[in-house]
Amino acid sequence: MQYIQRGLPRWRGFNLLGMYTTRHEGVFPEEDFQLIAELGFDFVRLPMSYRMWTAGGDLDSIEPVYHVNEKALEAVDSCVRAGEKYGLHINLNLHRAPGYCINPGEKEPFDLWKDEEAVKAFAWHWEMFAKRYRDIPSSRLSFDLVNEPLGLDIITREEHKRAISAAVKAIRAVSPDRLIVADGMGGGNIPCPELADLHIAQSCRAYQPMTLTHHRAEWWTLSKHFTETPHWPDMMSDNGLWNRKRLIDHYAQWAKMSQELGIGVHCGEGGAYWYTPHRVVLDWMNDVMDVLQGYNIGYALWNFRGQFGILDSQRKDCKYQFWRGHLLDNQMYEILKAH
Repeated sequence: MQYIQRGLPRWRGFNLLGMYTTRHEGVFPEEDFQLIAELGFDFVRLPMSYRMWTAGGDLDSIEPVYHVNEKALEAVDSCVRAGEKYGLHINLNLHRAPGYCINPGEKEPFDLWKDEEAVKAFAWHWEMFAKRYRDIPSSRLSFDLVNEPLGLDIITREEHKRAISAAVKAIRAVSPDRLIVADGMGGGNIPCPELADLHIAQSCRAYQPMTLTHHRAEWWTLSKHFTETPHWPDMMSDNGLWNRKRLIDHYAQWAKMSQELGIGVHCGEGGAYWYTPHRVVLDWMNDVMDVLQGYNIGYALWNFRGQFGILDSQRKDCKYQFWRGHLLDNQMYEILKAH
């Protein structure tokens, strides 16, 4: 049976990384929004570290988590305004939330999945955003609660739902109609039908197989064990063999959940790192995008400019088109535009 995702518009776009970590400058050039719209896309996801508006670096106590630098939040305000100006839906995401980040980095004073104080802080920050943007409709702005929760070998579905439920409750007390999204568990790869009673959407990923998309990625610890030059199809990864049929089966579980439970699904991140041969990336991406389109699932590439993106990606084996003062990967763009 062919299951079709329902419940969300099929937004297509990119992640912008100006507040992704405290190593970033907290700046989002308006040009990025303009160019994304000009290329025909309608969605921007903002993965953010909450340390950008609280305290950067390691934390040994809870108190700084609640000290907000109002000036830093003006960058987020500018993104919401740019979304309205250029007709782009803005999706706010905590890439680093109080007590959790999938990437190594700053020390947290608590654990979002284990500690009640972390859950309270997590909900508090989302309540802050709900108040700040209570007058912005969900057609223009949504909240993606926490990036890529851990897998079932580390946390339980109950622990995950406890944190998500607290944030949803805090948001809806202020902004009852806000569109809220939860990333799937296992790094965005495992659907969570147990969240159906919260009436929120869910976000999957387009990074499988990791041996193709994260080839030689410095932050992926398993990359050193997989030295084979990526190819497509029939690429072996840490979780088995991947090809078009495996992609169809993988996303079918998301579309089935949507069809049967009414849960909207969007693919919040996807793409391949710049060390993967360009021809291989294009062949893989064409299949991924075709499968997502077949299930009516939208996407946001990681990223727009940079080593996963279509603009200024620094690939050594790509023929770029000079466009608006930038180097555009036109072949990748054509695949995205066609899907």
